[in-house]
Amino acid sequence: MPNDSANGTPDIQQELRLSRPFTLADAIGHEAGSFMKGESPIPRLVQAKHGAQQALKEALLDGPGALHRVLEQWLCNDETRLSQHSQNPVEAVKDLLETVLRSPETFYELVRQADVTWGQIYDCRPYFQQPGQPPHPDDEYTHESVRETLKNCLYVLKHPPQVPIGEDGPEGEA
Repeated sequence: MPNDSANGTPDIQQELRLSRPFTLADAIGHEAGSFMKGESPIPRLVQAKHGAQQALKEALLDGPGALHRVLEQWLCNDETRLSQHSQNPVEAVKDLLETVLRSPETFYELVRQADVTWGQIYDCRPYFQQPGQPPHPDDEYTHESVRETLKNCLYVLKHPPQVPIGEDGPEGEA
């Protein structure tokens, strides 16, 4: 019986390998085991996508939900932005919001898509505000309301609430 030279105990893995035939699958499995050591089996892009979605969900206050859906779709479809911020997905959300707020064309398209999505969700006719025109009184997503919502979301992302060390929130309270 072979002994492990470091501590004098039998090498169980070697004994097991000797008692059965060697296959290519065994070799691949052995090498793959050390290859993934310490890494998540979930691809980084998928992790970044989920992190960005979670950050958006926690920071965006959108009662009707259409704006959230559109922003989430834009984020998930923008793999370049997610890849650039794969280590910190919150930055991908901030980058998207800043880009939208800087570009009037992109901003108006976001509002238009939010209106369309709202109409689909609630099975109602959406109202489309034109740039420079006053909104319809029943328009859920006006240019001004969306701009304020995006600015508030960006503020929350840039200034996350601080939880004191040792406090877990409502569950940790007595």
